[in-house]
Amino acid sequence: MKINAEGQITIPPDIQKQLGLFPSTEIQLEVIGDTLQIRKPTPTRCANIIAVMRGKATRNLSTDEIMQLTRDPS
Repeated sequence: MKINAEGQITIPPDIQKQLGLFPSTEIQLEVIGDTLQIRKPTPTRCANIIAVMRGKATRNLSTDEIMQLTRDPS
């Protein structure tokens, strides 16, 4: 692997897939001795809540039905 003239490297697709590195994924770089470590930042509290809730819905409601449930019935 080589660094191009703009200082960029290409992460092989199999590694991207393994680590969940999609286009626009934020990463952190850290130098440890003579090693460059690349990692995804720790998810925020909000992202953790969404991850826990993902897939928990028990009904297939349309957007209009959800909006109706959130409106004041008066």
